[in-house]
Amino acid sequence: MAAAADLKRPLILPSVRDPSALTHTFTDDNSPSQVAITINDQAGYFQPAKQYSSRFATQSNADNDSTRTDENPYAIIGSDGFEASGSSTVDPFKNQTAKIEGVYEWMKMVICIPIALVRLVLFGLCIIIGYIATKFALQGWKDNQNAMPRWRCRVMWITRLCARGILFSFGYHWIIRKGKPAKREAAPIIVANHVSYIDPIYFFYECSPTIVAAESHDSMPFVGTIIRAMQVIYVNRFSYQSRKHAVHEIKRKASGNNFPRLLLFPEGTTTNGRQLISFQLGAFIPGYSIQPVVIKYPHIHFDQSWGHIALAKLMFRMFMQFHNFMEVEYLPVMSPSQHHKESAARFAERTGRAMASALNVVQTYHSFADYALLSKAVKSGQESLSPFMVEMAKIQKLCHLSSSEAVEFLEIFLAMNPDSSGCVNNEDFVRVLRLKPSSLSNKIFGFIDGEKYGIITFKEFLVGSAHVLKLPSFQRACEVAFTESDEDKDGYISKLEFGRSASPAIPNINMSEIHALFNLFDIDDDGKISKDDFLTCLRRNPLLIAHFNHHFMHKDLNPSTGTEEIV
Repeated sequence: MAAAADLKRPLILPSVRDPSALTHTFTDDNSPSQVAITINDQAGYFQPAKQYSSRFATQSNADNDSTRTDENPYAIIGSDGFEASGSSTVDPFKNQTAKIEGVYEWMKMVICIPIALVRLVLFGLCIIIGYIATKFALQGWKDNQNAMPRWRCRVMWITRLCARGILFSFGYHWIIRKGKPAKREAAPIIVANHVSYIDPIYFFYECSPTIVAAESHDSMPFVGTIIRAMQVIYVNRFSYQSRKHAVHEIKRKASGNNFPRLLLFPEGTTTNGRQLISFQLGAFIPGYSIQPVVIKYPHIHFDQSWGHIALAKLMFRMFMQFHNFMEVEYLPVMSPSQHHKESAARFAERTGRAMASALNVVQTYHSFADYALLSKAVKSGQESLSPFMVEMAKIQKLCHLSSSEAVEFLEIFLAMNPDSSGCVNNEDFVRVLRLKPSSLSNKIFGFIDGEKYGIITFKEFLVGSAHVLKLPSFQRACEVAFTESDEDKDGYISKLEFGRSASPAIPNINMSEIHALFNLFDIDDDGKISKDDFLTCLRRNPLLIAHFNHHFMHKDLNPSTGTEEIV
């Protein structure tokens, strides 16, 4: 606790006798010869504390304001710049033993070949028997809004025993269990960290819970049938309405004792178990007591986590082990604080700390959205993947950016041909955004290139684009730009009108360059730009709004006052 408190105190640097050792020095005789620095953990970067002389502060602020006005091409629509802290180098999704390496591993695989064949037969038999039992339990049952009748649940015990046989076939001959599952009345919801596809198989055998799963799982052979028997709650995590419906179903089924307990993996995806990533709030919004469960897969030679490794390869590696270790620990029941009316976010945060402590790991700001970005980067053939993990939970909180918007920005960034370190130079940046090399394009690139290294990272591009997109005046600025560009007020911008509108911002732009930029805005490729085309393009490429800054010179873009001429 003392160490944590020390981190919050200002760090006082000792007096510096040599004025050249500091960029700025104090000239007042009574001014203290020291500088205070505080650490802003929320933003992820350092900020100078406001404990210096007023003369220095005034001069510094004036210089900064002047620089922002001159160099920030988005100041006219209300931007005062942004900060993009460095990306974390931690990869919570990476399987540490994706390749078979070492003499021991190869010798073990040779020895285990006959064992693996027996296991494969056992696995197949369990799948077939469990599938037949499940189909029988589901036969003629259409009322999935109510709990499954008892006799059908008894039939499902056959499938549950088959699940234990599947675990055995994968080498989980025994499973260490610590703690005890709470009664349903005490905690109708279970939350657990998610490391492998083994997790739900274990819980199905242990307590046959109702799970929350992606809609795509329904079409999976065998699996889709079994999870339907578990009265699964499907969710499309990219749809707000689907997520809202899922929360409603969680609350409805948690409130009725006739339903099984609910199982949720609040991380939303599998990790390697070395970190806990940020939680989705679906399990915590209903406000019921929950029982956290932590799962560990101790290993030396074979990492059982389902990271960026093909499912078939992971299953093959499991069959080829003498034994796979698994530990499950049931933690004490946790309830939302009624005295303080604890929010779902606070409840999730408190639960995450308890689970991270039990796992002896840290909880990061990564989320399922990072996994989606990582998968996109893998498919594009990127060599270095860490630059594309941007800790989306923090960005979503600060920038109000959705996962789908982040993926769209990544597609644009990947088109810029990032180098082996995941960075993009000015030339490729200009090429993809159809910008003519000019002072304006340099200002736009410089706005994103916060470190002024001449290259930009995906996180800088993402946060910078989101910053502009989410400015309160952005939507109004887009509408003004369209209205001013549509000279004949026919609801469309012709190529000639577009050229006249864009040319003041870019001196000496030629027709081929105008044509390239026009095609970017002409979404439906009909030879003219409708208002919908125009707004869609700018939402996808918000940095391009700077092309139309000259239209905003005498306009009040405040969305609360409307667009008016400033006299």
